[in-house]
Amino acid sequence: MRRTRRSLQLAVAVSATVVVASACSSEGGAQNEGGGADQGDYTIAMITHETPGDTFWDKIRAGAEAAAEAHGLTLNYSNDPDSSEEATLVQNAVDQGVDGIAVTLAFPDAVGPAAQSAMEAGIPVVAFNSGIDDYADYGVPMYFGSNEDLAGQTVGTRIGQEGGGKALCVIQEQGQVALETRCAGVAKTFANTENINVPGADLPAVQQTIGAKLQQDPAITHIVTLGAPIALAAQQAKADSGSQAQVVTFDLNSDVAESIQNGDIAFSVDQQPYVQGYMAVTALWLNITNGNDIGGGGPVLTGPSIVDEQNIGPIVEYAANNTR
Repeated sequence: MRRTRRSLQLAVAVSATVVVASACSSEGGAQNEGGGADQGDYTIAMITHETPGDTFWDKIRAGAEAAAEAHGLTLNYSNDPDSSEEATLVQNAVDQGVDGIAVTLAFPDAVGPAAQSAMEAGIPVVAFNSGIDDYADYGVPMYFGSNEDLAGQTVGTRIGQEGGGKALCVIQEQGQVALETRCAGVAKTFANTENINVPGADLPAVQQTIGAKLQQDPAITHIVTLGAPIALAAQQAKADSGSQAQVVTFDLNSDVAESIQNGDIAFSVDQQPYVQGYMAVTALWLNITNGNDIGGGGPVLTGPSIVDEQNIGPIVEYAANNTR
């Protein structure tokens, strides 16, 4: 991953101001914005499959921007939930000549080859958040994120310990590898689990779909959601339908943390997205400046971390600050 052009880049950085072109936003929701420190010698592109409006990614960006500020980097963030458009954003970053790329591999078949091309062009790449089982197939040496299968199994085990009867696992983006893996993990340790697909970008439709399912199947004792906004929609669907099912979720935001604190949501399995963003950028900085890798080729796990009534106290404040 060492950059062979580093000496040339340093000479250019001393003699001229580096100009970073902004990647074009796609109709699907891509955005490209600078963040973190003032423009420095190195530019990092962070490219994700974020769906616009999903507050989960605020934590990713907060961590990435904190790392960029700490290390004097320029951070360019862009996103698109469409896999082909995300792959295009990776190619745009390569064409711009960035110094490093941090990318999510939620759709590895589409985005993985683009990440591999970046590596072949001499640009260091790390994967994070999604693609734990796939990143190495594309020659990417570092990964930061949760083990989604283990996280799902953790949820299923806990539901069983609580005497659950039937779990409904809500997938807000069909085919997204991390989400599918979470629900498969739940089913491994709690067999009576049914999956349901909902349109995650349309929260009223999510609420309606979950509510209809709860009315149709009163045997459901646990609703497992895979993101904080979906958990809040499930919470409202439960209230509207009169269901007694418990809501458990993956991931946190401020509202979910408060709901755990007041007992409306049983627990969350947190993957610590702030850490993912921070470590992805820091790892690239270490590699670019010193040739260091983290993890020895294996994934560096940021979760699963259980958040429940036992430890929610200080986490409420962290969640409000986008650091947890």
